[in-house]
Amino acid sequence: MDSTHSSPSSSPFELVSSALGRYVPGGGSAAAAGPDDARERQAGARPLSDDPDADRADQILGVVNLDRELRVARSNLDAAVFAGLDAAPGRPFAELLPPGDVPTVTRRLRQVLETGEAHVARIQRLRRGDGSELVVSMSILPAAAPQEGLTVSLIAMARRLHLYAAETAIGTSLDIGETAQSLAESLLAWGDVAAVDLDFAVWTGEGVTERAQGRIRLRRAALVPDRAWPEGYVTPGGDLPNDASRLLAQAVRRDDAPQAIVLPDRGSVERLLGSPRVIRALVPGDRSASVACIPLVLDGDPPVVLGVAEVWRRADRPFHDSDLFDLQELVARTAHHVDLARQHQREHTQVLALQRRLLPRTGGHTIDIASVYQPATPDSAGVGGDWVNSFPLPDGRTALVVGDVVGHGLGAAATMGQLSMEARALLSAGLAPDEVLEHLDETVTLLDDAESGLAAGYSALGSTCCIALYDPVGHHVTLSSAGHLPPVLVLPNGAASPLALRPHPGLGTEFALREPFDVHTFGAPPGSLLALYTDGLVEDPALSIDEGIGRLAEVVSAVHPWDALQQAARHVVATLAPARQRDDVTLLLARMIGYRKGDTATWRLPARADAPSVARAHVRALLRQWHTRADTRDDVPLLVSELVTNAVRFAAGPVTVRLIRAGHGLLCEVGDTGNGRPRLSAGGLLDDGGRGLHVVHRLTTRWGVRWTDTGKVVWAEVPG
Repeated sequence: MDSTHSSPSSSPFELVSSALGRYVPGGGSAAAAGPDDARERQAGARPLSDDPDADRADQILGVVNLDRELRVARSNLDAAVFAGLDAAPGRPFAELLPPGDVPTVTRRLRQVLETGEAHVARIQRLRRGDGSELVVSMSILPAAAPQEGLTVSLIAMARRLHLYAAETAIGTSLDIGETAQSLAESLLAWGDVAAVDLDFAVWTGEGVTERAQGRIRLRRAALVPDRAWPEGYVTPGGDLPNDASRLLAQAVRRDDAPQAIVLPDRGSVERLLGSPRVIRALVPGDRSASVACIPLVLDGDPPVVLGVAEVWRRADRPFHDSDLFDLQELVARTAHHVDLARQHQREHTQVLALQRRLLPRTGGHTIDIASVYQPATPDSAGVGGDWVNSFPLPDGRTALVVGDVVGHGLGAAATMGQLSMEARALLSAGLAPDEVLEHLDETVTLLDDAESGLAAGYSALGSTCCIALYDPVGHHVTLSSAGHLPPVLVLPNGAASPLALRPHPGLGTEFALREPFDVHTFGAPPGSLLALYTDGLVEDPALSIDEGIGRLAEVVSAVHPWDALQQAARHVVATLAPARQRDDVTLLLARMIGYRKGDTATWRLPARADAPSVARAHVRALLRQWHTRADTRDDVPLLVSELVTNAVRFAAGPVTVRLIRAGHGLLCEVGDTGNGRPRLSAGGLLDDGGRGLHVVHRLTTRWGVRWTDTGKVVWAEVPG
């Protein structure tokens, strides 16, 4: 045995370099190789024959030497499989590459020159002089001393080996477009042009079922190589004409079963397609004479055609039975990947619909709101449990909610939707932020059982949530957080900082010491800006989380009070979001406007028998000052009188009356220190008591109760 191969001191680079050295001619052309080299090539590197009966288990090796300017110095591409590759000395190696691959391959070549570290066995396409492409396994190594530059080895794999490699590559993505593109690139090894057309339902994620042939609709999903195409030819993203879709569907369904077909010459193609418009749409050019059409079939009873793959060849390269067998095998193995991508697309669509449904729509006359949601990746595996919402509460306040469920996909999004809707219902019922988080904590514990959660790729345990309630009259925000990152507050003078919140382990964290949810109240004068966000916006491998939050505060502080808030939110995300997102990015900006001082009035009355009459007098005087309608001046004093009467009768301590002039009417509030919930009874008109709430119910569009630290507030809304 050759000592070079057996020596333990030989590095992988030395072994590969030594092996390749026997294929590199000493002179400027392949003819300069000696007889030993020729025998070596005949023994171990026999060209792949066009004969369909030839042994396809061999691999063919070619070598190109490059100088330091990445130009061809010499080459050995004698094997027939490399015919058409123009590797003349002095030619830039980049001219052998498809245009889209030039930057990546050039970067790899220069990296090997600079570092001396080889790139081994990368799948690569090379361009022939006629525009067709050859798929090879390419390795880049530093040239062995005393030569300089690079040695590039090209292995044209046997078709069966390529079949295995292609199938392996196709199954690496759950994106429909990427899956179709991988299939088309793999099919190119059998022809000059490859296209993949998919049923439109596959793109939308709909359930694909057996349907009448005349109703099929195909969309071009992938097309290779990347070059200029004739006018009228369907390129990726375009829909095939109805006639073309119907013809392809009929062509691949013979004897009521999907089958591959071959149209052997241009005449057969034109006779089948018939219409000049259809010919322009489906035939890639004058040189394409024959085509193999292979259906992507989803196994079932009956089988369902997901789409059609087409491989075109020139007239001098007819399809053989073995070619058709290989094509059918590759496409058949790909069909289930396409269907998985379809299912994933359906989940992706559902998740985004749910996520965007929860995004805030608009603000109101007391607050301006903008939000941005940016998934980590275009497929549903990158869509996760980030959620952000804002909505007006019946009592005039505005709720701002942001949260993050651990994990991705439909399961995490469903949990997100459930928590978001529950939070909205509880806040609308008048519960305080910390009380809402306590309920969400219990919900998360119930959701995360052994059969869901982690097994489905997500976990409700450890979810985070932050709830903020903005009071436009008092100009303050009440906030509670469960493990979420602190919001950033920008005051009207431009001072910006994250709010100081005590850390909390998150929702459903039974493994940790159960901590109560703190309540924080802070001033937010008109013109203040509050930013709520998820960790994807501020997490960066190069920065600590505190530095990321500091960057957010700096960028948000630069938002001008006159800037359109939605545009400002997009700018913040574009500035801060990492170039390579590892997580979804969510941002909610809220600009506080509040009520003007003249639009609100508050009175504090002792709980005495004359309190209702005093309240009526104050309210009548204010309504005259506000120039309200006559019926409003009659109804509102009566409404306030009934609410104050109930407060004096059933509660202790002082009574607070507040009147707010809102854009839609008037909001009346009566607060007391009692903890009983007023209930509308079914009592009769002649009963001694209980008629007050019936009066309230008739005079208002809606009314309700919210709880405070000292008691409760009964609120009622009256048309203006």
